[in-house]
Amino acid sequence: MTDIVLREIDPRLFERIRRIGEARGWDVPDTLLNVLMHGLEAFEGGATPVFADAEAHALEAAIAALEHVPDDPGFALIGRAAPIVEPADEPDQSIDTSFRLESPA
Repeated sequence: MTDIVLREIDPRLFERIRRIGEARGWDVPDTLLNVLMHGLEAFEGGATPVFADAEAHALEAAIAALEHVPDDPGFALIGRAAPIVEPADEPDQSIDTSFRLESPA
């Protein structure tokens, strides 16, 4: 396989690539290959998120905790659509034109 060579790479970009490889136990060439492959999949629309085991477990625990939030009128409604409440019979607010104010004589 052809070697991947990046010239004049931004130090912040290199640091991000290095951290990804370090977190997954890859050397720099394997990291670059994986980043390129996953990046291409993302651009082509077929990417699925890949989490490290610790991240996946943390996300699962957070979702499980949110599923057990009690059904109360406050926090449990966050992110949920409000129920549609049909209006009750409304009072008559029409104007009575037969009413006349007369001044005392």
